[in-house]
Amino acid sequence: MNKKTVIVIPARYASTRLPGKPLLKVNNKPIIQYVYEAAQKSKLADSIIVATDDDRIVEAVKKFGGSVEMTSAEHKCGSDRITEVIQRHPEFDYVLNLQGDEPQITPNIIDKTISALIENDDTDISTLVREITSKEQINNPNCVKCVFDNNNNALYFSRCPIPYERNENQAPYYAHIGIYGYKKESLIKMTKLPQSVLEKQESLEQLRALQNGMKIKIAIVGLNPVGIDTIEDYEKFKSQIEN
Repeated sequence: MNKKTVIVIPARYASTRLPGKPLLKVNNKPIIQYVYEAAQKSKLADSIIVATDDDRIVEAVKKFGGSVEMTSAEHKCGSDRITEVIQRHPEFDYVLNLQGDEPQITPNIIDKTISALIENDDTDISTLVREITSKEQINNPNCVKCVFDNNNNALYFSRCPIPYERNENQAPYYAHIGIYGYKKESLIKMTKLPQSVLEKQESLEQLRALQNGMKIKIAIVGLNPVGIDTIEDYEKFKSQIEN
């Protein structure tokens, strides 16, 4: 029996830094539509669902012909919102968490994340990294770094520069890209676990999975899809598209 994959796009209206960002328009098209249309070009996904707690986002997604489901407004993170949706759908075996504020995401990046999951039976979660060379990014706590073993299984994620540069030019640095693939049961398991000490310390949800012995498979990509977190990010994306 063929196992099925769904892309779930969590989309909140009440962003702290940029309220209503999924509905901000570029060329008369909302940001959430750019993300949805990239997801539609995936060769490995069977379905796409936007998960939201806001009627305005529901209306916008329906307007461009997308599939959308309402979720509780009480969720603390996107993973919990996705879990609510996925538990309604026994037909899906794999789920991809695709952020609703990344309009520059590509189908290739989406499929690379799905492949890393479905091609490794012992993997719970898959995610992506890109190599970084900028000293500024290496030292920036907003750029999350990742180290992984020889089989591309994640060892740790940190806001600190890892590995520590005791000896110059010994190891490359990799930045984490926040897109995740999950086995359905692994996602449900992770969201039921209490927040771990390391997760709280670094404010990184994936550390909960690692600290509880779950396996995260890493795939390396060259592209860095930039999310829209601030009005400056939005203006930059807008000028790129319009020009």
